[in-house]
Amino acid sequence: MEQRRSFLKKVGALTGVFAGYGFFNELNAASFEVASRKIDHLSPLEAASNEDYWRVIQQGYTVNSNLINLNNGGVSPSPRVVQEAVERYNSLANQAPSYYMWRILDQGREPLRAKLATLAGCSPEEIAVNRNATEALNTVIFGLNFEKGDEIIGTLQDYPNMIQAWRQRALRDGIVYKQISFDFPKEDDDAIVKAFEKAITPKTRMIHVTHIVNWVGQILPVQKICRMAHSKGIEVIVDGAHSFGLLDFNIPELECDYFGTSLHKFLSAPIGSGMLWIKKEKIAKVWPLVCNDKPNSDNIRKFETLGTRSFPIEQGIGEAIAFHTAIGKKRKEERVRYLKNYWATRVKDVPGVKLHTSLKDAYSCAICGVSIDGMTPAQLDSALFSGYKIHTVGIVWENISCVRITPHVYTRLEDMDVLVSAIKTIAANRTVK
Repeated sequence: MEQRRSFLKKVGALTGVFAGYGFFNELNAASFEVASRKIDHLSPLEAASNEDYWRVIQQGYTVNSNLINLNNGGVSPSPRVVQEAVERYNSLANQAPSYYMWRILDQGREPLRAKLATLAGCSPEEIAVNRNATEALNTVIFGLNFEKGDEIIGTLQDYPNMIQAWRQRALRDGIVYKQISFDFPKEDDDAIVKAFEKAITPKTRMIHVTHIVNWVGQILPVQKICRMAHSKGIEVIVDGAHSFGLLDFNIPELECDYFGTSLHKFLSAPIGSGMLWIKKEKIAKVWPLVCNDKPNSDNIRKFETLGTRSFPIEQGIGEAIAFHTAIGKKRKEERVRYLKNYWATRVKDVPGVKLHTSLKDAYSCAICGVSIDGMTPAQLDSALFSGYKIHTVGIVWENISCVRITPHVYTRLEDMDVLVSAIKTIAANRTVK
């Protein structure tokens, strides 16, 4: 009862808890600070291999030790502090939902918006909180006015939900949706930019770019694509589902017009949380995906008229931001890249093994695709799980066929060693046959 009274007191005061560091301060702040002081003299790249530090971070998660989860590209687990925040907010909400949700928890959205804006390096007036990248990007895809014959350029390697959204607009409104194709890995910015430029015609109105291609982790040169497009009067929408919370960047630095992301991937926010960013001067021309009493206003909040939503999930985002910020953007990026390079460099020359992702920093970070001659992605995925309890995902999409491997900050180096041993053993057995 005393703990409950203390919690309610904090909530009632609306300080230190809402979208902030309340629960993080209780569970993680002290240990993170001590661990961080020990490596403050190291660069993010040097800190990436300091296992003592990362062991402290790993202890903040509740992952199953009997399963090696290397499919964080799908959805990442939340740290314990985020889970507890959601559970406690949910418990509070259920004591009197219409009161605690609408009159108490709903007051936390503005502090949360400010925290997200700080993380994204932009104005809070450009951030809308929603449920995932699909919802964020669909808001723009279906919210802009296009005329029959207007052209949109995307790629065959974009995320399926985005492809289907553009195809639906083509069916409904007669726009022309064009897709170019890439063979990844590709380590040539100019060639990538020129491929988009070559597809442009006088009717092109929008270019859809995936910041990190979810299938194989290829990083595209978004800023260069945006500069090229803007020089021709064309807008750019960016799918940042796999980049936000992983790469060290501010959204305005990309120079895009629209950006959508899922927060339950590398930010490790509660499952079912996302964010939409729209350049301030472009908000007014985008219609809300759902409804709003002022659909043509320039207020970013018009995109948050979702009806009843999960306020506990929404407020849990703040704790994920606190956890992420305590690690540091660049330090986190370098650690996850280090884990990817650790396993990938140890198997890249194994007979029969093929990597489908660049190992250069500019073109990849967390995700890396791998295949073994004579095995389908499904067979390799099954072999990794049945023999080693390594959870991955088989990818077969357009010209891509591989198993996607995606570590996270909670992934142990020992887990990477198991993966390396597994790939070598499986490849050797397949070679013998």
